[in-house]
Amino acid sequence: MAVVPEATGSGTHDEARALDHSLLRGVAWTAAAKWASQALSWVSWLIVARLLSPEDYGLVGMASIYLGLITLLSEFGLGTAVLAIRELSVEQISQLNGLAVLSGLASLLLSCAVAIPLGQFFHAPQLPLVVAAMSTTFVITSFKTVPFALLQRDLRFKALAVIDLVQAVILAVCMVGFAVAGFRYWTLVCGAVLGALLSTGALLRLRHLPLAWPRPKSLKHAMTLSFDVLISRLCWYASANADFLVAGRVLGKAALGFYNVGWTLASVPVDKITTLVAQVTPAFFSAVQSDPPALRRYVLRITEGIALITFPLAVGLALVARDFVLALLGTKWEATIAPLRLLAAYAAVRSIMPLLPQVLQIIRDARFEMWRMVAAAVVMPTCFYVSGNRWGTVGLATAWLLVDPIIALPLYRRVFSKIVLSPKAYLLALWPALSGTALMAAAVLAVEVLSGSAWTPSLRLAAQVAAGVISYGLACLLLHRERLTAFFELVGAARGRREGSL
Repeated sequence: MAVVPEATGSGTHDEARALDHSLLRGVAWTAAAKWASQALSWVSWLIVARLLSPEDYGLVGMASIYLGLITLLSEFGLGTAVLAIRELSVEQISQLNGLAVLSGLASLLLSCAVAIPLGQFFHAPQLPLVVAAMSTTFVITSFKTVPFALLQRDLRFKALAVIDLVQAVILAVCMVGFAVAGFRYWTLVCGAVLGALLSTGALLRLRHLPLAWPRPKSLKHAMTLSFDVLISRLCWYASANADFLVAGRVLGKAALGFYNVGWTLASVPVDKITTLVAQVTPAFFSAVQSDPPALRRYVLRITEGIALITFPLAVGLALVARDFVLALLGTKWEATIAPLRLLAAYAAVRSIMPLLPQVLQIIRDARFEMWRMVAAAVVMPTCFYVSGNRWGTVGLATAWLLVDPIIALPLYRRVFSKIVLSPKAYLLALWPALSGTALMAAAVLAVEVLSGSAWTPSLRLAAQVAAGVISYGLACLLLHRERLTAFFELVGAARGRREGSL
């Protein structure tokens, strides 16, 4: 992510450098907190999983199918509106805060109304009370929606990271305690509610806002933007999960299992990076939303940084998929190999896309992305159904690889037009990752060709990984030394500023 300011004036140059340092510090604090929190969560999850039964997790999983969709509705896109519309008055922010609470309350009431029918649908008499209890988190977290967006807008990522870490520590200890005490599935329910209480309470201590009754006329622009974001998210949810629906409904449980494992293996390495960056970038896009050159610079350099990490991971996994599956999972998962190759290749393309909708939302052009996602919600499920029926899990993965990038083309064209970005400049930003990954792929394929049949999958996998890491590192160092040097200098400067402020 070698962010090199384009400005020529010293004042503007210094401001750009300061914002660059803030971006790197924000990513660093967020990464440290997320990874530490994830480690604690994994440890507590393993302990809790040994104490609870599969039926306990299954019951909460039934509730999560419904709650995952309602979560998208409850936030209503208000956080994005606060980030994008920086000229909101104090009164308007208070009204948005009130609207967030009303949305959370409406989500709770809706959940209570459908809880009993859900229990009857799943033939689970305990489910209604679980749904109602977990739905209280909608009201709890609604109080932090607007304060959280304001803290992001103020670039207070260190404070947000500390809150995440403290919450993870307390929650991990309490979850284990609940399980030991014999709470069974209520362990998971209480954990969700406690987590919402902890994060909301901590955020409100940092940024407490008054509540005001929302007046539609006063919030016209904010509500229009939030509505567009909400529809986009709902359509994304439909298109992004249709492949699993087709796999489970048409292909059967076994095929769904193979496909699900392939998707998870292909997505986790890339999603960890993109999700981390996506938590920070909207605030910085918001800070430069009226400065197209600065916005263009951030899009290019952040894209370059993401690609340098995700392209070799994704393409490398696609190349070693067979040995990876056989060595780590065993021969019973061999049917995962083919979809994994395609999904891993697609993950490289997918990793650089999330920045573009963020740009449109921040510059208040979310309506375009909304209609694109409406089209995706129609096209992608149709393609999944046709290709899944004909080619099974390979067809599902092929639809992602071939169709989704085509649907993304209008998005690229719109963003390039709005921020006056040329395709050539964008490809130049991707060139270090593309060239390094191409040389890495050649080295990995050479190991596969030269390895004899006597090599075990584990040995060949180790040799391919070693060859890939060495070749990619050398390619970046020899071909793109200047960009790497600029990046490390910027990281060093950001670290020095951080240590000086402690």
